[in-house]
Amino acid sequence: MTFDTDTRRDADATTVDAAAYPVAPVNERSRARLAEHGLEYRLVPVAGDDYPQWLQSAARGFQDGERSDEQVASSRERSAYRRVTGVYDSAAPVADAPVGTIASWIGQLTVPGGSALPSCAISAVTVAPTHRRRGIARAMLEGELGVAVSAGAPLAMLTVSESTLYGRYGFASAAASASWRIETKRATWIGPRPDGRVDFIPRQRFRELVAPLHERVRLRVAGEIDVQGGFWDGFAGTTPTAEKAGEKRAVQYTDASGEVRGVAVYTVKENHDDFTKASVHVGYLLAETDDAYAALWRFLLELDLVGEVNAGELSVDEPLRWMIADQRAATVTLRDHQYVRILDVPAALEARRYGAPGSLALDVTDVLGLAGGRFLVMVDDDGRGTVSTWPDGAAAPDGVVEVSLGIEELSAAYLGGVSLVTLAAAGRVRSTDAAAAARVFSWHVAPRLSIWY
Repeated sequence: MTFDTDTRRDADATTVDAAAYPVAPVNERSRARLAEHGLEYRLVPVAGDDYPQWLQSAARGFQDGERSDEQVASSRERSAYRRVTGVYDSAAPVADAPVGTIASWIGQLTVPGGSALPSCAISAVTVAPTHRRRGIARAMLEGELGVAVSAGAPLAMLTVSESTLYGRYGFASAAASASWRIETKRATWIGPRPDGRVDFIPRQRFRELVAPLHERVRLRVAGEIDVQGGFWDGFAGTTPTAEKAGEKRAVQYTDASGEVRGVAVYTVKENHDDFTKASVHVGYLLAETDDAYAALWRFLLELDLVGEVNAGELSVDEPLRWMIADQRAATVTLRDHQYVRILDVPAALEARRYGAPGSLALDVTDVLGLAGGRFLVMVDDDGRGTVSTWPDGAAAPDGVVEVSLGIEELSAAYLGGVSLVTLAAAGRVRSTDAAAAARVFSWHVAPRLSIWY
């Protein structure tokens, strides 16, 4: 891949036709590969007759129960934006039930610096246990990546059930998440006590508030994505098919000027052995301001008759740790969460901002042959990067730090969630000066993704 070295890309210049993407033809190479094994790979229109069986197969793949007609109808309504494909075995007793499923769409991934890049979001990847070891997952994933590349998406992303499956396709954990279990009696609030007020609201009101609030907040933290409106119904329990919706309780924080700046939804589980030690699960907490964050967390930690508060998909660097008197009251568990896969190195690297100026010569390998190559990255004092090609066989310019790594490692470091020093120490990256390269790639806010998709 070559391009004019005087041309600077940014997120605003990276466009993908998200409306055309769902109906793009399946990848021909994957289709032919599956056909050799007697399997058919095809699109499944969400509005079409094949969608109910596709949904049943996807649910079974995640060990979920059979979907009712009402649940199918609700899923159709909330999934029109998705590209849905399936793999079919005509010799199976239920030939219209796919033995492999995958869904994807063009989302917007926030990158360091507050830009959002069009990215292929992948979900609902399942293979029937009756059809393992036939190359179905590989064909589907490589197929979706191929379609994403053809559409011009510079990145792909997914959240995973099994973390060992996706590195072979160039994906890497780029934003970890933290799960907290807090003993409320030990914690003791020492954080701010802002003006404003916390009030209970109906779940429908939470649903109305959370979408626009999330749109205002998501560009502040790398790793967050845009969220389709119907997705919030799951948190709010506002669909006819929602289970135990009545157990959800919602609150809002209103600042001193009367503006709603934060919301939270949670459930309470009673402790029948000790009624003073109920447990709270925070389904979602979203704060636009520091005051909203402090007020909502204080409310949750000081609830009456509650012994512990549990929350997941939090940042690895939560301010909450410094708002409680006893940090040991919180048991924090880290896990991989937001996976990223770079599909266009120049577009991806020029869209983000960097922690320090510097010059890097990247030698990137890609086992799928989608995004490898040699690139020069020049970062100015404002943290903006310009990417040009580094010709094969040419020495790096004087003063430029050389870095050799795979697309998986570059994707891992992309959001600033892991240092290139760490990856070098792990034997995953080679560099003439890993510390200097890490300073350039660093970012001052830890990446986070607050949902699953």
